[in-house]
Amino acid sequence: MTAPGGFALGALLPPIAAEAAPFWDGARRGALWVQRCAETGRLFFPPRPTSPYAPRAAPEWVRVSGLATIWSWCVPHPPLLPPFDALSPYAVLLVALDEDPRVRMVGDWVARPGAPPGPPPRDLAIGAPVRAVFEPVSPELHLLRWTPRDPTDSEGGSR
Repeated sequence: MTAPGGFALGALLPPIAAEAAPFWDGARRGALWVQRCAETGRLFFPPRPTSPYAPRAAPEWVRVSGLATIWSWCVPHPPLLPPFDALSPYAVLLVALDEDPRVRMVGDWVARPGAPPGPPPRDLAIGAPVRAVFEPVSPELHLLRWTPRDPTDSEGGSR
């Protein structure tokens, strides 16, 4: 299995757990889905079988815009696992979703949809607006990545 950028993923692919299947289904369709507590209405991630805010309430899945703001970021440097070592340096972002900044997600930064992860631009900064894009690495798996938001973006996702 080869990811964009030409590196082999092999055993590094995440397992698709039953409670996370709607997230991965959405990713294949280019849409970002997270869970929402049926009792409180709060969004949460990562997926789980019960709400952290009302443990007896079954969570529901909702589509979110895919728009976010960089909360933090880093650049991993070697030594790294071999598939990632070949890509270094690249930026990994922790973003806060626009719908609820308490919900944070991780993903690689890419300059544009379809581009491989790469070195961050000099102006990459905490607080910068980004949008979700999804890159296919197998028929079943599309990885979440983040790209600069166009000022006209009203919804994230692959284009």
